[in-house]
Amino acid sequence: MSRPSFRLQPQLPAGSMKTYQVLAPKATHFRRATCAEVDCANYLNGWKTPIDESTDLGKKQAHYIRNSQGRHFTEDRNIAPGITMFIFEAGQTCFSEHQVRLDKPEIYLVKGGDWRGNPTGMKREHVNAGDWVDDFANHQDQLATRLNQG
Repeated sequence: MSRPSFRLQPQLPAGSMKTYQVLAPKATHFRRATCAEVDCANYLNGWKTPIDESTDLGKKQAHYIRNSQGRHFTEDRNIAPGITMFIFEAGQTCFSEHQVRLDKPEIYLVKGGDWRGNPTGMKREHVNAGDWVDDFANHQDQLATRLNQG
């Protein structure tokens, strides 16, 4: 469960705000990767997974490890009552899903509004970082000018 973000209440309405974002969405900018591709520590060194078989979840996890995952392991049941330590050899895929970044440029986005919404509907995608930075700098200059004018 993630913690809610703390945000100061803005002094202006959402329609008076702009949001500058640089995005690299997982769906389009990443792909699944193997343990070997990412130098996964578990793959390189082996790992231990403690399972509490006194719980329903633990029983299901232990059943999965023993019967349907195909990895080589040993068991140590002398840890604590109900706890089984599964010890996996190096060179096997771990239980994590790894990802690597694709060679795709980031998305440079400017939207109207802020975290409260985009009431103006304004949305612009820049083709490169330089244009996005120029847009941001011009916007900052406009804000400074207005501030200095009072």
